[in-house]
Amino acid sequence: MPRPRIVIVGAGFAGYTAARRLTRIARGRAEIVLLNPTDYFLYLPLLPEVATGLLEPRRISVPLTLPGVRVLLGHAGAFDLEARTVEWADPEGRRGVIGYHRLVLALGSVNKLLPVPGVTEYAHGFRGIAEALYLRDHLTRQIELAAQSDDPLERQARCTFVVAGAGYTGTEVAAQGALFTAALAAGRSLSPRWLILDTSDRVLPTLDPRLSRTAAEVLRHRGVRVLTGTGVANAGSDAVRLSNGESVPTKTLVWCVGVRPEPLVAGLGLATRDGRLVVDEFLNVPGRPDVFACGDAAAVPDVMHPGALTGMTAQHAVRQGRLVAGNVAASYGQGRRRPYRHRDLGFVVDLGGWSAAADPFGVPLGGAAAKAVTRGYHLMSMPGNRVRVAADWMLDGMLSRQPVQLGLIRGSAVPLAAEPD
Repeated sequence: MPRPRIVIVGAGFAGYTAARRLTRIARGRAEIVLLNPTDYFLYLPLLPEVATGLLEPRRISVPLTLPGVRVLLGHAGAFDLEARTVEWADPEGRRGVIGYHRLVLALGSVNKLLPVPGVTEYAHGFRGIAEALYLRDHLTRQIELAAQSDDPLERQARCTFVVAGAGYTGTEVAAQGALFTAALAAGRSLSPRWLILDTSDRVLPTLDPRLSRTAAEVLRHRGVRVLTGTGVANAGSDAVRLSNGESVPTKTLVWCVGVRPEPLVAGLGLATRDGRLVVDEFLNVPGRPDVFACGDAAAVPDVMHPGALTGMTAQHAVRQGRLVAGNVAASYGQGRRRPYRHRDLGFVVDLGGWSAAADPFGVPLGGAAAKAVTRGYHLMSMPGNRVRVAADWMLDGMLSRQPVQLGLIRGSAVPLAAEPD
């Protein structure tokens, strides 16, 4: 018999982990194909450090060079679940079709858009390398243009930065961005101002309130204005109007409102819940024993809280990727399938400098202790580039960051409505 072919679509936390574990289980007895638009796995939690010049982009981009895994560089298109085929297109537009015996859908998520006038035209998302590099250049440019302007109103607008969304990403962008722009403005008689807003009643609304308080204290200490219970009413090229009626003159709106499942899920013709693909506790699509799903695009039941779904977090995605690999192997008679059960290990939020908020195993920490836990967690979680990342962290403690624009990414290349790489 020919070797069975297992196709994994998506190389985010779930897909990459599934591919890595499957190749170890299969030991060459199955063909494992990983279909992804880029040739790397992106370690998203450290993206704010790329945007603020602490890390180079390749540090958090781990090559998809997994022994025994064939990488197809391209976007998935149509799925024929009856014929067991996936259509795909490579970066140059050439199309192909690949068959499978088992299919693992790890499609991930994209920026969550709201029907707010002007947002798609004037806001910038934060989901990939291109967006982080653009933001780094944009922040640097605004400070430099403010310094050379004689118009006090223009200077104020260019030195005002608004972040919509106070979840993990928004909080880290605002906290680290405030330090970055303060360093850029040093000696230029400028006073950068940051504003973070969220419709919830606190920052980090999904985490323990103690972590929220720690993060809010750090933000306010750095001069970041925190507005809760407030959203964006509309956005323009020179100002953002808030839901409380206030107009904020600014050239910068960073959109970190949240994520939604990859829209490709809706075209599969399978049952969904909240836009996510319905699966059972074994991460198997009901009625489709050859199709599995995991990560942000999968509606994985939370067996610890009946009726609820697991959150769209990297922690869940990694665990689900590991489990789905074992359950795919079990479908071939190797081992036994297991349901997805989890126990929170805690969360970490890097606030830049020597500040962080963490609750390892439910123990809330702040300051240097939380920073040590946070960086240790990231180093353990990264599947590669650990030495390079650690070296950049050490160098940042000894050297100043280089305040230059690279000009690699134009704003038109990273529209908010675009799907992430």
